[in-house]
Amino acid sequence: MSVTDRPRFAPDWLALREPADAAARAVGLLDPLREHLGLDRPRQQPVLVVRDLGCGSGSMGRWLAPRLRGPQHWVLHDHDAELLELAAARMPRTGADGGRVTVSTRQGDIGRLTAAELSGTGLVTASALLDLLTHEEVDALAAACAGAGCPVLLALSVAGRVELTPSDPLDGAIGGAFNDHQRRLDHGRRLLGPDAVAAARQVFAARGMDVLVGSSPWRLGAGDSALTAEWLRGWVGAAREQRPDLAPRATAYLRRRMEACEAGELRVVVHHSDVLALPAAASAEAAA
Repeated sequence: MSVTDRPRFAPDWLALREPADAAARAVGLLDPLREHLGLDRPRQQPVLVVRDLGCGSGSMGRWLAPRLRGPQHWVLHDHDAELLELAAARMPRTGADGGRVTVSTRQGDIGRLTAAELSGTGLVTASALLDLLTHEEVDALAAACAGAGCPVLLALSVAGRVELTPSDPLDGAIGGAFNDHQRRLDHGRRLLGPDAVAAARQVFAARGMDVLVGSSPWRLGAGDSALTAEWLRGWVGAAREQRPDLAPRATAYLRRRMEACEAGELRVVVHHSDVLALPAAASAEAAA
């Protein structure tokens, strides 16, 4: 994927969603990851090099680094120089056991990483990125990580399912149009959208990696009205862009939903999935 083809996400939106992301992440994937990395074993630990792809403002690092033991060096990758600067400045400086955390940044195209470039990397991770990739890009990432023997943790990929309470007759049409928008052809790239997790499971397994998937839903209630309102605008806006014939009904729908949100009456579950892929041979050795 080229640098110019990647969308820019506003820091305000990333900050607004960060608490919901942190609450949603599939913590059940951390134990097999730690076991594979050997971080819970009492021994002298080398520095764990973590590459955070499409790091944005750095929410993955802020969440994950304090949950990993030992010294860590995070390499933050993004095409946006301002977000890289923000992410680096806000990274934690110590891990779970007080191990030192250091940071460096790489601005540019994350779609051309190779096994050689990942040499020495202990973990590749990304958050809210997988569904923005194409099948070819996910396969290339799988090939690079498998070739380097490097585990991968890909968090918060859209699953294509949304539950709204109370329900509305237009929920299904809006949701379907949004999912089609996520699968759109963008600058010549066919995005995976809600098909991304299934594709990742397939291509990482085909490269000989063990794949685990965990649920990571946003659960938004009355206390999350600012995030819910912003999410609603984007969700309905994308649906309307995908299906212009929905525009008049979508406008009325959004008005109804925003009124319920402001009244504290709307509950939303936005389903996501987290994917952990472990090199199979190394995983078997860790379990032995």
